[in-house]
Amino acid sequence: MVPLSLIPQIGSPGPLLLAVLASYLLGSVPFGLLLTRVLKGEDLRQLGSGNIGATNTMRALGRGWGLVSFALDCAKGWAPVVVIAPALVGGEVDSQARVLCGAAAVLGHCFPLYLRLKGGKGVATACGAIVAVDYRIVLSAGVIWVITLKTTRYVGLASILMGLGFPMAAWWFYPDDTPLLVGCGLLALLVVVRHRQNISRMLQGTEPRAGQAPKDSPGDQNHG
Repeated sequence: MVPLSLIPQIGSPGPLLLAVLASYLLGSVPFGLLLTRVLKGEDLRQLGSGNIGATNTMRALGRGWGLVSFALDCAKGWAPVVVIAPALVGGEVDSQARVLCGAAAVLGHCFPLYLRLKGGKGVATACGAIVAVDYRIVLSAGVIWVITLKTTRYVGLASILMGLGFPMAAWWFYPDDTPLLVGCGLLALLVVVRHRQNISRMLQGTEPRAGQAPKDSPGDQNHG
């Protein structure tokens, strides 16, 4: 028999489940797709790599709007941790609730309800969720992203290594926060899985580098 003292006490599951659901629905909002539809009158999924994330939005609309898309994707990871969890769970929000809400937003971006579960890769949304916990984790992993991009010019590889840097940085700053460490570890795994086609193309030497147009036909959902 497991002592009750070892079981996390999160109170009634109703408010937490509602917060997780709200976080998922917010994460499902495809800001890059919406921006491209409004500003260009086209479907982002039919342009460039076909991905709905900030990288492909930048290809379709230019650097400025790509950065806007990145910021919005970050915000939909940040808001569940800072706004939704406290508002719906109430009281002192523990690490477990914050991690669940942040992870739900990332899953929403990757598997959006509004797009039949065909979404982006979750890197920007994961950054937003982790920034809400501690900006130092993202800043540390971001150094890996910058160095990798500068040396290889592979955005996908930079994103993968940054994702793997999340749990390492989280462990450095919060070695005893089990929910955060598990959450960052699972996010790292998700980032790798969502970039599996990029990994395959890098091994084949066909992955476009930063500034190059994708060689695939539009609609390939596995590019950046």
